[in-house]
Amino acid sequence: MAEKRKYSKKYCKYTEVKAEFIDYKDISMLRYCLSERFKIMPRRLTGTSKKYQEMVEKAIKRARAVALIPYIVDRKNVVLNPFSDLKETIA
Repeated sequence: MAEKRKYSKKYCKYTEVKAEFIDYKDISMLRYCLSERFKIMPRRLTGTSKKYQEMVEKAIKRARAVALIPYIVDRKNVVLNPFSDLKETIA
């Protein structure tokens, strides 16, 4: 017999909010789908649905083009919270 799951089922954060559009300027929303090295996290890890994953990918790529999110991070100097200095510059 198959064993029961010991972890909670992943759910789509954007479906729950019923978002029509994911804005590339809203970095706090996009941060959920980025790894600590600014790579786009796959659906199986974040739990986002296919529709919203495509919107997230477009938004992240646009944010990278506008230089809100970096393309690459230095391997030797990995920052624990890369968005901490953003709040200081925006505020």
